[in-house]
Amino acid sequence: MAGRQSLRVVIVGGGTSGWMTAAAIARLLPARCSLHLIESEAIGVIGVGEATLPHIRSFVEKLGIREADFMAWTRGTFKLGIEFRDWGKIGDSYVHPFGTFGRGKGEVDFHHYWTRLRRAGADVPPLEAFSYACMLARANRFEVPATDPAQLASTYGYAYQFDALLFAPYLRSIAEGLGAMRSEGKVVEVLRDGTSGDITAVRLDDGQLIEGDLFIDCSGFRSLLLGEALEEPFEDWNHWLPADRAVAMPCRTETSVTPYTSAIAMPAGWRWRIPLQHRTGNGYVFASAFTSDDAAAQALTQAVEGAPLADPRFLRFRAGRRRRSWVNNCVAIGLASGFLEPLESTSIYLVQQAITALIELFPETTISTVDRDEFNRLVDLEYDRIRDFLILHYHATTRSDSDFWHYVRTMAVPDSLAEKIELFRRAGRVVKYREGVFLDASWIAVYVGQGIIPEGYDPRADLPDNDSLMRGMQALRAEIDATVAQVPEHLRYIDQCCAMAAAA
Repeated sequence: MAGRQSLRVVIVGGGTSGWMTAAAIARLLPARCSLHLIESEAIGVIGVGEATLPHIRSFVEKLGIREADFMAWTRGTFKLGIEFRDWGKIGDSYVHPFGTFGRGKGEVDFHHYWTRLRRAGADVPPLEAFSYACMLARANRFEVPATDPAQLASTYGYAYQFDALLFAPYLRSIAEGLGAMRSEGKVVEVLRDGTSGDITAVRLDDGQLIEGDLFIDCSGFRSLLLGEALEEPFEDWNHWLPADRAVAMPCRTETSVTPYTSAIAMPAGWRWRIPLQHRTGNGYVFASAFTSDDAAAQALTQAVEGAPLADPRFLRFRAGRRRRSWVNNCVAIGLASGFLEPLESTSIYLVQQAITALIELFPETTISTVDRDEFNRLVDLEYDRIRDFLILHYHATTRSDSDFWHYVRTMAVPDSLAEKIELFRRAGRVVKYREGVFLDASWIAVYVGQGIIPEGYDPRADLPDNDSLMRGMQALRAEIDATVAQVPEHLRYIDQCCAMAAAA
């Protein structure tokens, strides 16, 4: 690699991760490298409908894409959070919002004041009644947030729900328009330098040899370069996250096009519902140790709201990550790096964060060990903290109505999560990080939504007297209700700004 001004970057694998990577590098590092992406249409793409986190908006913006165009092309809908049904116990429902509880401006976090009144015996509404994002979602309404921080309508963010099979081709058109090359074919051989161990080239099934300086593995679960060629070990987290299968099936939309994704607990896992403009995506994420493929498919078919639009499709996976995601001159992004089930819509976020870190640490002329180590630190941090957040959903339950729920309720959890749970249960405190995706409101939503109510609270919440605190809460709730009532319905907003008919 020494001495070259423009690195030859070879991306193995297309799909969401491959074309996200190609489009971002082509847009943000146009003079630093040449791009060559290899994919095979015979292999296909794992795309069953994507629900995302708010970070996707900055990615779309950096690519210079108008949001309305993006939404129309991908048949997208807006997403204010995730609804969880039957998780703490059967009959429960709560929303994990992309926004704050309260106005986010108090001396301490709003849930401390809420806890104080509850412990004093006051009749206070559920915590989500004080989240503007939650109430918008419950009312099936949407508009973009206000930019004035003084307004209640500035206290939330939003993400997208879109058709994954349309997302990758959209990004491909952008990447190729910016100069990325594409070759059709399967990689049948990976060539390596005998001294350094670096990958020097890959050979395709038609005999073509494609050389490169930096190789990016976007080959999915197979992890063709990092896992197979470089033999980087995989850390299996199945004992904490036992779901290892999914069956997916789209259907016609018969109910609401909701501005949120739903995660509905099932006897051996959970079921997703992702409403798009043209259909509703459904899937059952389940643990094969607790149910069979046939039983899972039957349960999903019985649960969907409308006529199926395709036959059930099965996916197999393992929760965990590669010990390192950047080894020698190979960087794995997406499923080739690791997998965490889609419970909190983190798959595209992890791809995006890996791309961001790679661009920030992109090699000049040689790969720096320091940069490589920093990339691995950032990726590991994201995976490990998301892992704990996902385990929380399963472990914080009182359900024992099936073998699966008994297992996750009683299993030992990582020490890092056990400490977080104890800290919140005892004093309502949330571990704060400078880095990582889920902020305080996300943890609070799941803790409280699944029955972990703090026994104590921050002593600064005692500053206002009970009457003024109760009046303030009543006024906030009234303002939320009144403001929500003025917001357009979700589907009406889509029809006005980004309906799929405008995609042409």
